[in-house]
Amino acid sequence: MDLVPALDEPLKKVLGPPTAKVMAEHLGLHTVGDLLHHYPRRYEERGQLTHLADLPMDEHVTVVAQVADARLHSFASSKAPRGKGQRLEVTITDGSGRLQLVFFGNGVHKPHKDLLPGTRAMFSGKVSVFNHRLQLAHPAYEPLRADSDDAAETVDSWAGALIPIYPATAKLESWKIAKSVQTVLLSAQEAVDPLPDSLRDGRGLVSLPEALLKIHRPHTKADIHDARARLKWDEAFVLQVALARRRHADAQLPAVARLPKPDGLLTAFDAKLPFTLTEGQQKVSKEIFDDLATEHPMHRLLQGEVGSGKTMVALRAMLAVVDAGGQAAMLAPTEVLAQQHHRSITEMMGELAEGGMLGGSEHSTKVVLLTGSMGAAARRQALLDLVTGEAGIVIGTHALIEDKVQFHDLGLVVVDEQHRFGVEQRDALRGKGKQPPHLLVMTATPIPRTVAMTVFGDLETSVLDQLPAGRSPIASHVVPAADKPHFLARAWERVREEVENGHQAYVVCPRIGDDVDEPGDPKKTKKKSPEDEAEKRPPLAVLDIADQLAKGPLQGLRVEVLHGRMQPDDKDAVMRRFAAGETDVLVATTVIEVGVNVPNATAMVIMDADRFGVSQLHQLRGRVGRGSAAGLCLLVSEMPEASPARQRLTAVASTLDGFELSRIDLEQRREGDVLGQAQSGVRSSLRMLAVIEDEEIIAEAREEAAAVVAADPELTALPGLRTALEALLDEEREQYLDKG
Repeated sequence: MDLVPALDEPLKKVLGPPTAKVMAEHLGLHTVGDLLHHYPRRYEERGQLTHLADLPMDEHVTVVAQVADARLHSFASSKAPRGKGQRLEVTITDGSGRLQLVFFGNGVHKPHKDLLPGTRAMFSGKVSVFNHRLQLAHPAYEPLRADSDDAAETVDSWAGALIPIYPATAKLESWKIAKSVQTVLLSAQEAVDPLPDSLRDGRGLVSLPEALLKIHRPHTKADIHDARARLKWDEAFVLQVALARRRHADAQLPAVARLPKPDGLLTAFDAKLPFTLTEGQQKVSKEIFDDLATEHPMHRLLQGEVGSGKTMVALRAMLAVVDAGGQAAMLAPTEVLAQQHHRSITEMMGELAEGGMLGGSEHSTKVVLLTGSMGAAARRQALLDLVTGEAGIVIGTHALIEDKVQFHDLGLVVVDEQHRFGVEQRDALRGKGKQPPHLLVMTATPIPRTVAMTVFGDLETSVLDQLPAGRSPIASHVVPAADKPHFLARAWERVREEVENGHQAYVVCPRIGDDVDEPGDPKKTKKKSPEDEAEKRPPLAVLDIADQLAKGPLQGLRVEVLHGRMQPDDKDAVMRRFAAGETDVLVATTVIEVGVNVPNATAMVIMDADRFGVSQLHQLRGRVGRGSAAGLCLLVSEMPEASPARQRLTAVASTLDGFELSRIDLEQRREGDVLGQAQSGVRSSLRMLAVIEDEEIIAEAREEAAAVVAADPELTALPGLRTALEALLDEEREQYLDKG
């Protein structure tokens, strides 16, 4: 019978089923190895007390403090026998502040005995406010006794001067996790080291068993430092090796080199451009053309601010491929966006998009649209144009991926707004080519360099950071609707002024408003913050606001609505009217976030702006100021000035630099949001690495990983690294990396 390696041992065998069940359900921990990699979030020092003054509202906290006062109150209660209920109020202090603990009913007897004034203990519970004071109701607690009779337990549980505080849940307090870790800590000796010896020695890193021991049971702050330095390297290196192996495998695939013919479609297109490309566009185009000229598939991420001219760069790449005898497909996340790309690309190309038609140029090709809601005849014609090669360019939604869709010779796939496409879709489209097509992924969400290296690490990255000539700056202001209602009245006046000057405006709301659960409703998808709790009203809705505006401050203007639950034809009709200037104000959800291009729209009012993320606000704002007139973006919020939500809005209003904002966004959210759920729906494997702070480690790990994989792609000489990779690349993880 094979022995299960110690770290793969199920927790239910080691800790018993009840504890193991809570760990699995609430913390995602299943094996001894999982528990050893559940690191303390911080450490308490014996002689030092935590800052009660800094407690976050509504969060589950663990504090170490001293009992200052304990009082038992009796009160009349219908539930208590003889009409007497009991309430124990305990005040604890740490020198920086005081905190009230409260216990009720039968739960008062034990704490009444345990928590005498002068007792030091760890307390754990959810912070709430009662009578304008912070309190913990019925917290769990563990007295810290320096000289207990049961010395062995005390020494085991609280060995060392530093007490680890673990990420915990209401069902499992930090000290219970600490005791469980103590039970399995010996197994850390059997941890297989994934780092090559040369790398570990060269950087002076401690071994993995030593790091695990020091992170859970440090004796000094230096122990914690050594352990963290080592564990960060593990995470960065193993992830970068996975990505380096993917790049290596992609580089082995064959592809057809696509070289544009001189004096072909691309030359004809460039000749009719009414402007010159920016330096950035020229540089990025060269990188793309160099990739297209090689015989293995291009995998490139093109990131650029809203309006930096990404579509132009992508179109020129598509024309180059058509010139070389291939076809190009552009995949958009929504029908509205696919239709818009189709419109703008055929407009940009003019007679060059009229292949096979009278009046088409000799170098022309056909540009077809393929979406799920097309009529049968139009769809049949589009499919025919693709299979015969008549159409050089196709623009569509995921309808492009269906089995029925066949290409004559697919040479390039352009994916717009990458994060909205899963791996299966990307691979299905790749499979449409005789050989793997070249791939260009575009995103308008600026991604800090380290995140790009971590999340999109299998793609080479190009950045467009200049705005084309003729683009106008956007002025952004926060409108504090609760503190200063007259500011909101002024905002609607500003919208009227823009319309009177011949321009148009957007009003964006977080939800649609016909009381169906809305998947895109930030209120439904986000964990409620204390601020959301503080104000119970639901997020403002498109249908309500449009009605109020049309009858009130914007009376007499042409107001229309646009949201995701409208029929595709209706959506398109609304957008066409707005683009044609037949509508003054468009009240919409975030369906306008990507790709809608109306140069005459100069103002945007975002209602309940605090309900949107920093990147999303930046994306939305990019819809105005697309013409020669200056843009205006007003961020309306009822949040108080000191709240984190308002600080976020102030940050958005203060800079137009998307990369700067993406750093702010990342610092304010947890790492897991960026690398875990946000990208893949699986738990992030990064527990120790912080993608912003650890930029240097990630960059160095990428270099080391590339060297290791180049020398030994199968990692035959590094079994420990292979094991770590297998653990990282379980099925879901593999998919997440595939998303690139």
